[in-house]
Amino acid sequence: MGKSVSKKKAVAARAAGAEESARERLLSAATHLFCKNGINATGIDAIIDEAGTAKTTLYKLFGSKTNLVNAVLESEGRAWREWFIGAMEDGGGDAQAKLKRIFPALKRWFAEERFYGCPFINAVAEHDKDAKHFRNIALRHKKVVLAHIEKLAAEMGAAEPQMLAHQLALLIDGAIVAAMVSRDPSVADTAGLAAGNLFGPARVKKPRRAGSPAELVAV
Repeated sequence: MGKSVSKKKAVAARAAGAEESARERLLSAATHLFCKNGINATGIDAIIDEAGTAKTTLYKLFGSKTNLVNAVLESEGRAWREWFIGAMEDGGGDAQAKLKRIFPALKRWFAEERFYGCPFINAVAEHDKDAKHFRNIALRHKKVVLAHIEKLAAEMGAAEPQMLAHQLALLIDGAIVAAMVSRDPSVADTAGLAAGNLFGPARVKKPRRAGSPAELVAV
């Protein structure tokens, strides 16, 4: 009896491991193809061919292409945020030193062979502009990024941390799009120079303006 139970557990464990492996392969294949070719241009057959799985496996694990797209964006967003925030924080230093690491880090990313731009910007760009689904996913991602930049801006002593965070985020998004179009990683240097010009004035106290910056200007 004991051996029978142990055998069933071993079989179940192997099945779970195989399923997790298939999920990882599907996510990896879908991420590569969605980012390189676009979501709409990538069919299910191309994904399962690259992943080496059956179509039934994809539908069993994700249910639909839409769910797979959502999983890819959530996974990519989480990985990118961990990398980006880590790139700022690694090496220590004061808040301004951390903010100054943004554009050298982006330059390294832009130089990678598999740099295809921001998956969130690309997803919003290739879908119906009245559709809220991908925009909402993108905004959730941007909120986390902006919150960390704003926190560092406040620690730096910026008079208006939210404003500085939005200014830097616009430079980040602009650099990402410019690098994707031009395939020139050095656009990060230009954006970094522009960012450097913001730090001094940001510390100067200015009269409070009516209203506040538009929420999540950078998309």
